Amino acid sequence: MNITFDELREIKHKLPTGSVSRIAQELNISEQTVRNYFGASKYDEGDITGKHITPGPNGGIVQLKDTTILEMARKMIAEDDVSE
Repeated sequence: MNITFDELREIKHKLPTGSVSRIAQELNISEQTVRNYFGASKYDEGDITGKHITPGPNGGIVQLKDTTILEMARKMIAEDDVSE
């Protein structure tokens, strides 16, 4: 899947408090790996997340090999929007 870096960061910023931790727990991965997925780059503290960034407008195009984290994030945002 392709998404702009800016769109990926926007999704991360919309996540309800505690979502990074919840995603990490449900997938049995580190919180830093989830943060790296959304654009952080502390690979010494978390795993590489199967993405490749091609330079371009809006932060470039991010090619995601696995969209599980993204799908969970979108679901959490939708659930949070409904509860408000």
